[in-house]
Amino acid sequence: MVSAVPAFRTRRDGVRAPEVIETERLLLRRPVARDAAAVFSRYGSDPTVTQFLGWSTHRKLADTRKFLAFSDAEWEQRGVGPYLVCEREGGKLLGSTALGMESPRQAVVGYLLARDAWGQGYATEALGAMRDLALRLGVLRLYAVCHFANRASWRVMEKCGFRREGPLRGRAHFPNLQPGDAADVLCYAMFFDANPQSW
Repeated sequence: MVSAVPAFRTRRDGVRAPEVIETERLLLRRPVARDAAAVFSRYGSDPTVTQFLGWSTHRKLADTRKFLAFSDAEWEQRGVGPYLVCEREGGKLLGSTALGMESPRQAVVGYLLARDAWGQGYATEALGAMRDLALRLGVLRLYAVCHFANRASWRVMEKCGFRREGPLRGRAHFPNLQPGDAADVLCYAMFFDANPQSW
């Protein structure tokens, strides 16, 4: 996931993202307060899952509750934000993804999965859903950044049509790897036609 999402005002036309999105195998939904224990146990407290993220591994349930409060604020202020990634059949929590609006035409995306959900194509499916959502919301440039060592994340972005723009020097913080140091990251992006009907 990305480390921070700059401020954005809800679009004048009142467009808001759906709180539930379904794909072939997944159900993506807005998090709620009662998800705290599941988020904490499935991935928030796992140092392997969170090593390449821009937020610290959750040490206690209160850390996860802060994330859920942040999520609510994003949804209320911007009309979009984090989604939990769940199995469509059975509802098992697999991870999370997010769309962060930096301006009406530019957004940043991120994703993560619990360890037992790795290698099954779920990240590609979830990122594809965020890509499609960005297009529906009128985004023209969608991007993501990742640590140089996170090769699995590169592959997911490339499968979804993102192209590497290059390295960004001293751009992101990875508190679980290099506390306090700004690290270099790779930036991947995609551009949409200004006329969504062309897709």
